[in-house]
Amino acid sequence: MRAHREWFRLGLICLLATHVSIASSALAQTYPAGPVKFITQLAAGSGTDPAMRIVTDRLGKIWGQQTVLVNQPGAGGAIAARAAATAAPDGHTLFMAIASTFTILPVTQPNLAFNVNDFVPIGFVGEVPIAIAVSPMLPVNSLPELIAHSKSQQGDLDVAVGLRGGITHLASELFRDRSGAHLTAVFYPGAAQAMSDVITGRVPVLVDGLAGPLAAGQLKLLAIASPARLASRPGVPTVSETVPGFTSTGWFVLVAPPGTPAPIVKKIGDDLRTALAQPDVKERFDALALSTRSMSPQELEGFISSEQQLWKPVIKQIGLTAP
Repeated sequence: MRAHREWFRLGLICLLATHVSIASSALAQTYPAGPVKFITQLAAGSGTDPAMRIVTDRLGKIWGQQTVLVNQPGAGGAIAARAAATAAPDGHTLFMAIASTFTILPVTQPNLAFNVNDFVPIGFVGEVPIAIAVSPMLPVNSLPELIAHSKSQQGDLDVAVGLRGGITHLASELFRDRSGAHLTAVFYPGAAQAMSDVITGRVPVLVDGLAGPLAAGQLKLLAIASPARLASRPGVPTVSETVPGFTSTGWFVLVAPPGTPAPIVKKIGDDLRTALAQPDVKERFDALALSTRSMSPQELEGFISSEQQLWKPVIKQIGLTAP
């Protein structure tokens, strides 16, 4: 009798598992059943926000559904991450997460009510090299001149960066440390105000991703932190030509709330790679100095882990801790 009950229990478990699997697969086949919201911590128009809109718009066309990118800046990215982490895990709310979500947020805000590593990886979207530019009013025209000029001042030169603990902040601190430049970071929630202040000379230096407003040519672009000179900008030196070994890129990925079913994750990932492979999307990415990589969810999980390990010593070196 006991054995009979055990076999019945095991059979019921298998039946339920099969039912869940069939239901998840059916859900993926009909996904999305309505509008899809993409959350990002970037302010509208800043950084890679324009590229995110290219991708979300294209996914909307593939799905035949409305897609919207929701900008929720603030608190070092915690507001957006929390909203995404607590959303229903049905694939209709997704998170366009930037590098600092995984590399910095857990360090600067260790008491978060969620674990960033619990997000479900979907796919890599894009990356852009970090660039160093200066106001047209600043009397320097090269990176060596900027370093020398900063050392000749009574105090440090202000450098406009993004959010505290973001990749542009880290890049500026690492550049200051390795080059010896006298710079002090000034934080901005979005690129528009930072650009305005640097254009007018209120802040002399800008460290930002090459995509977006910085690519428009309103500032003097001194160097790009890519491993080699870009084919689209062969006349712009790399930072490593002045500071050997210095490279830095900002990247963003697509992840889902914890618990999102695997069949839905797979469908979104497949559609994302389809969108990114389309020629006009590639052309628009090229115009923004963006590139992409094809990654499976498993490969993306490994990539994020490697980036976390890469930045750990940098975070420790600059003493970046919770405020």
